[in-house]
Amino acid sequence: MNPIQKSILVGILTIVIYLTVVVVTTPALGPLDAINAAFQLNAIVIVGMGVGVGMQIFLSEKSKLLGCKLNVKKKAFGGSSGSTAATSFFSFFSLVPLGCCGWWLYALSLLPSVVGTGVSAVLIEHSQTLAYLGLAIIFGFNGLTAYKLRKEKRAQKLENFK
Repeated sequence: MNPIQKSILVGILTIVIYLTVVVVTTPALGPLDAINAAFQLNAIVIVGMGVGVGMQIFLSEKSKLLGCKLNVKKKAFGGSSGSTAATSFFSFFSLVPLGCCGWWLYALSLLPSVVGTGVSAVLIEHSQTLAYLGLAIIFGFNGLTAYKLRKEKRAQKLENFK
């Protein structure tokens, strides 16, 4: 499977997993209604996570094909996956008032006992902003990885030129 095919597959899989979590944690709404609500509020986050994770996979696969020494795979499943998890976690908060993701109400009720009331209030109040921040981190990792890959590619060209 070439890098583009693999990255598209993983990007779509990321979106499918996100929407599956929405459907499973929203027993009060039908699957299509839950998915529709998720896209109405979080379309940028949903698509952004799919594209961001897909890009990271593409960069990782491309570095393997070029024989680069970059440790891209570690970044793909380390920094970027943590940002993806945080982004999806915060984006679910905005769906709770619509009756979506009812399980997250339970998670939210436990949050003050874990991080304190003040921190919980900030996390809930700014959940959408934090979700977008998570997306920015995902794309930041992608940009850094692309930069390092390009730099390594240039170094290889110079080495081959000698």
